[in-house]
Parts: sequence; C-alpha cells; structure tokens
Amino acid sequence: MSQYDIVVMGAGHNGLTAAAYMAKAGKKVLVLERKPHFGGGVSTRELLHPGFWHDEHSNVHIMIQGNPMLREDELGLLSRFGLEYIYPDLVHVSIWEDGTVIRSYKDLDRTCEELARVAGPKDAEAYRRFVKMSQTALPMLVSGLYSPPFPLGAFVAMMDQSDEGRFLLDLMQRSALDIVDAYFESDLLKLHIVRMVTENLQMPDELGTGMGAFVMPGIIHTYGCSMPKGGSGQLSRALVRAIEHFGGEVRCNAEVARVIVSGGKAVGLELTDGETFMARDGVIGAIHPHVLRKFVGETPEPVLERAERVTQSTFSINLTHMTLKERLRLKVGNDCNAMMTELMDFYSIREMLLEYDKLRRGEVSERLIAGGDNTIFDPSRAPEGAGVFYGVNFAPYDLHPGGSGSWDERKEEVADRALAQYRKFYANLADENITGRLIRSPVDHERDSPASFVRGDIHGCAPFFYQSAGHRPTPDLGSFRVPGVEGLYLVGPFMHPGGGVFGAGRATAIQMMDDMGIDYDKVCGRAVQ
Repeated sequence: MSQYDIVVMGAGHNGLTAAAYMAKAGKKVLVLERKPHFGGGVSTRELLHPGFWHDEHSNVHIMIQGNPMLREDELGLLSRFGLEYIYPDLVHVSIWEDGTVIRSYKDLDRTCEELARVAGPKDAEAYRRFVKMSQTALPMLVSGLYSPPFPLGAFVAMMDQSDEGRFLLDLMQRSALDIVDAYFESDLLKLHIVRMVTENLQMPDELGTGMGAFVMPGIIHTYGCSMPKGGSGQLSRALVRAIEHFGGEVRCNAEVARVIVSGGKAVGLELTDGETFMARDGVIGAIHPHVLRKFVGETPEPVLERAERVTQSTFSINLTHMTLKERLRLKVGNDCNAMMTELMDFYSIREMLLEYDKLRRGEVSERLIAGGDNTIFDPSRAPEGAGVFYGVNFAPYDLHPGGSGSWDERKEEVADRALAQYRKFYANLADENITGRLIRSPVDHERDSPASFVRGDIHGCAPFFYQSAGHRPTPDLGSFRVPGVEGLYLVGPFMHPGGGVFGAGRATAIQMMDDMGIDYDKVCGRAVQ
C-alpha cells in the first residue's frame, strides 16, 4: 500500500491537467494509467512504421486555445515544458469536387474577401457581423468554459436577466442549422460552417447544438486553430513533464479495478492485480457515467440510474491512419491546405442532411469525410518528403446490419469507400503512394478507452442543452463531485464543458482547491515557481 495526497485514475489529457494543477498546489500526486502509454485521446504514436507519428484520436486543438492554462501559461507548458503550437494563417477550408473552395483565415478581413467572391458580398458582410457578435460574447463564454459550471437553473435565470443573455440562451437551444439559416443565404457558406461544427460529433439539425455554430467562427478568428509541433500528444507529454517537475508521478500499465470507499469517502484506488494506492485528500477518476457503477458501486442508486441514462453522441468516426511515400497534393493546389479541411461533393443543405440521416439509420456515408496530411504543417511527423494521413469518416456505433459487433469485419470495407472519396480531392493518393494503413472503428475507440469512450463516443456524451453547464453529464455529477462519495472528483470529455481538447481538467482542479481551501489564484501565479 502506497500513500499519496491525490490519486488519479486515467492519464488522458484531462486527468493529467487536473493532476498537474494539484501537483503545483503542493499535493503529492500519482496518476495511474491502464495502457502502456499516457495521453488517452491526446496521444501521438508510431502506429505503422518507425518515424511516422500518428495522432491516435485528437488531431487539431481549437477550444483549448482560450484556456488560461495556455493563454496565461499557468503550468509553464509553453515556457518550460516543451509545448509548442503551430498556427497557420489558413485555419479552415471547404473544398468541393468541382474545385470550388472557401477559405477561412484567422484574419477576418481576408476571410470576408474570400466569401464575397464565393458566397456574394451580402453574405460576406453578414458573416463579418456574425463573427463580431461571436467575438463580443466570447469573453463571457470563455470565462465559463474552463471553470466549474453554474447549476443549469441558476445559469438560465442569470441569462434571462438581459437581452444579450436571452439571445445566447436562444442560441443554445436551437440547432446549428437553425443558426446558419437565420444569418446566411448561400448554401455553400452554410455548408462551410455547419460541417466544421459537426466535427464535434453534432448532427446539423439536433437541438442544443446551435452554440457551436455561433462560437466556432469567433474562436477561430480570435485564437486561431492549431496543432502541437510533433503531434497532438505533445500536450500530454508537456503535462507529464509538469507533473513530474512539481513532484508528482505518472505510472502506466496500471489498470484500476475500483475506487476504494471507506465511511462514505473515496480513500484510494485498487488495481486489478490487488495493489492499492491510498489518498489523503481526494481521488480523481476519468469514469464515464455509464460505468460509474462498475468502479464506484457505493454511489447511491438514484445517482447511478440517472448516470446510466446519459445520452451519447448520435455518431462516432471510422478513423483512417496511413503512411505515405510522398506528401499529399490537393488537386486544387496545396495553397488550400488548412488546419481543418472539409471535402465535399454535395452543394445543398438538403443533400448534406440526407447523408447525415444515414448515420441515424446505422449506415455510413463515405461522403462525410475530413482530414489530410499532417506533415503539410509539421514535416517532423515523418521522414523527409513522406506523409502521415489522418482521415475522419463519420460513422454510427450500431452499424446496420449486424450492429456494433460487425465493425471488426466491415471496417476495412468502409474505409475503402472513404478512400475512393478522398481520391476525388487528392492527386497522389493511389495505392503506390500508400505504404501502410490502420483503421480504427467506433468499437476500437471504445476498446481503447472503455471508461471514457463509451459506445465509441470520443467526445464523452452528447452536447445537447439538457446535458450542458451544471447538468453535464447529469445534475448529480455536474459539479465534478459524486454524491454520497466524499472526495471523489470526475474528469473527462463527458464533463463540462464538453468533448474535444479543452484542457477541462482545470475546472476539476479549481473545484478541488475550492473544497480544500486552497487559493487557486495564488497557486497559479502568472509565472512558474
């Protein structure tokens, strides 16, 4: 039995973030990870051949750019622990099969010039006004993304006190499609915005997804869009360096079997081999609400029942990793390469919606793809001149026919159809340029992180309004605490503010410090101590 102040189950980036803050606060911290490597959904590994570095899950870091963890370098990740981000001028591009292109640059004026050419002057000016509204609201929205959330009722009551608040409340309850329909006329511009939002595993017409359509343009024109130099996993690597610098430990090949509860308090973690690690002050768990019963059976039954009713995202992804003999070339020219690249052969909202409808029926649409060659912006990811392909194809967890159990048999066939679609847009994606391929299905994602990516949902759970703010994932668990189990705190993509790379473990750490009487502002002076 080993004694620590804080023990953490799971070395995904959120668990590592919370651990790093608690270690900086002077706590003796241990992070336990089931897999032989840390990072969870934010990891970069040589999956196919030596020297080719693939992002296992997350690829582009958008929402974390507003986090004070980076903006104010609260942990020293940028100044001391080796994290470096690549910020291209061209943030987001939509490319159509006929050669039509819409480019979104970080610079708003340049973007509006582009939109005037493709979507028309009226929509270009509408987009400028839309982004300005988004940027005006960003300070308030951003301040709430990386801290413990308000209870949903209190949040709604507060928002209902002003015109601006009521405007945002309205957005939060609508769909992304509702928002673009209200502000723009051009279907191409609507497609450009909505396809970007659906990267968050949101259907275009699902209620409660409208805030993504409103916030994303403001984010990309304010903070830009980026990936860490060397791959997504460099964020996790920098967090591990910070934890170790502040006296903490990260241990891999350590699978947790349960949270140890005594007298209604979480007091440690037990591994599957029986080894135990005790915690004086608290336990942090990357434990999805659907599996809370498995790890913390002492949780009150009503809390568990509500946790097991949490709604997962409507779809997942079939992910293609490939190594390339030579770097990819877009048919429209590599000056169109952006940090986020959408590839489309449909030109109307109606046609796009028909493709998303297939996901609801258990079918995969090979037309719903995104991705490209990561070496375009970061040549260090492969040997000189070679490429690393990262390709997303939206896909249901319950595949028809056969259900989720048929993914192992069918994922290669699904990937083949997606590859044929990619070849419409890339000039040199023939078989002779592909030196290796690895497919990860929705079921593979769940196997990779069974305590977090339930039903292949790499974003934790659905981003609907009823699962937002202090109700994400449930009203019981929205404060990061588990009722009836004192000292147990949750962390992961299923918690506020949502899935993706947010650095959301910061909010868990703030809540823990508040409960322990630790002055967060004093701990997080603007320079590393």
